[in-house]
Amino acid sequence: MNAPVAPEIADLEEQERRLTLQRFTHDDAWALGTLLVELAREREAPVAVDIRRGGQQLFHAALPGSTPDNDAWIDRKRRVVERYGCSSLLVGSRFRAKGTTFEESSRLDPDTYAAHGGAFPIAVTGAGVVGTVVVSGLPQVEDHKMVVEALEKFLSA
Repeated sequence: MNAPVAPEIADLEEQERRLTLQRFTHDDAWALGTLLVELAREREAPVAVDIRRGGQQLFHAALPGSTPDNDAWIDRKRRVVERYGCSSLLVGSRFRAKGTTFEESSRLDPDTYAAHGGAFPIAVTGAGVVGTVVVSGLPQVEDHKMVVEALEKFLSA
């Protein structure tokens, strides 16, 4: 089975524009996190889910099959979003488009930062990026797609 292909940079940028929220409260974090857990359970996906606003963790869940390594990946991917203000998959894709990799060219410690898909900025209209939503446990493109799918459903509710 071939690994899923990452979306084009323009498509990733469009996702971020389209998936901007009007607000993001503690209750919104719970609703989005619960939605992600439901999606993961339906697929029997061995993932961990993390949602933060600012420096505060508002939601965390570890589903069967996930491991402490998933939490370490969550932290590394989340830091990329916090530093660059865009999804971890987009950051990695931009480096690859330049003919290099994040690990080779970012000058950041790979034990602290990972530009692998699965971390997405929580952006609020008029406020910018206020937090992150992260999934870890699947191949990076699948982690990213699960977050995008959940945000789409969250916004349409």
